[in-house]
Amino acid sequence: MDSIVLVLSSLGIAQAVFLCVYLLTLKKGNRKANLFLALVLLGLTIRIGKSILNVYLDLEPWQRNLGLSGVLLVGPFLWFYGRLLLRREKEIHNSNYGHLVPFLLFAVFCKFIPNGFGTLSYVIYFAVFLHLGVYLILSMLLMFRFKHQIGTSVWVWYRNLIIGVGLIWVFYMGNVLGIIPYYIGGAIFFSFLLYAFSFLLLKQPVFSLEKYKNSSMDTATSKKYMQHIRTLFESEALYLDSELHMAQVAQALGIPARDVSQVINENEQQNFSEFVNQYRIQKAKDLLVDSAYAQEKIATVAYDSGFGNVTSFNLAFKSATQLTPSQYRKKFLLV
Repeated sequence: MDSIVLVLSSLGIAQAVFLCVYLLTLKKGNRKANLFLALVLLGLTIRIGKSILNVYLDLEPWQRNLGLSGVLLVGPFLWFYGRLLLRREKEIHNSNYGHLVPFLLFAVFCKFIPNGFGTLSYVIYFAVFLHLGVYLILSMLLMFRFKHQIGTSVWVWYRNLIIGVGLIWVFYMGNVLGIIPYYIGGAIFFSFLLYAFSFLLLKQPVFSLEKYKNSSMDTATSKKYMQHIRTLFESEALYLDSELHMAQVAQALGIPARDVSQVINENEQQNFSEFVNQYRIQKAKDLLVDSAYAQEKIATVAYDSGFGNVTSFNLAFKSATQLTPSQYRKKFLLV
């Protein structure tokens, strides 16, 4: 059991290091924002790494303090990251880096800071996590302030990041208060969290969330256009045209194709093809359970749903439902 726990914990650390390197070497998007996000992950990695080592090795107090110092790194950079992402600040003024003084002092004087089972040690531990708690609150205030002034994709990404960091904060505070007894559980939870973040990051890279940052379209206008697009698809069934292009939708709305892409990306977290295919797949699901189509070939269902060929239909349908069209028909058809 101990070996499994060690492997799961170590996988999270390895994944975190991979993400840090990925963000630091990423040449697209806002490189400063990528740096800040990497430092958030680095701070968490230092703290979680200490948890793992502390279970399996007899660490010195100063070594435990170095691990604890990572918490003091997370809060400021989470807040800085939000300011670049949500407020669209081009730079963080040098005076703001004073927020890193607690981290620097803690790291430099780690040999002299108590870290044991005494009252002072617990006070210091709580103070460190209180520091992170303050920045979590600042980040949440920032998030809610700009909820209606920023694209949905960007806002959701930052919200999820705050939730992830917040859950780690709750775990460790719960552990020191005796509410959550399994200390190494924090490292295991961190592993699952990192893989979830990795999936989201690679599915929709952070730099892609910023590709419309120079657009003059505000959130209210974006949502209005999104409603128009949904109306077009639902009332006029544009998706049934297998050769449908973004330019046709843009022409119907009287806006540039780039704006259509932005609207769908921000409101649905999908690209144009994914958005169109979800309507086609729903149409195919309806036809597959329709008794009038019970004897029709799968190819007929594909073409009548707006797909240009059976192969792309099968792939898209299986990806969305985890069933092939034939399996879906067999499972749900009511004769």
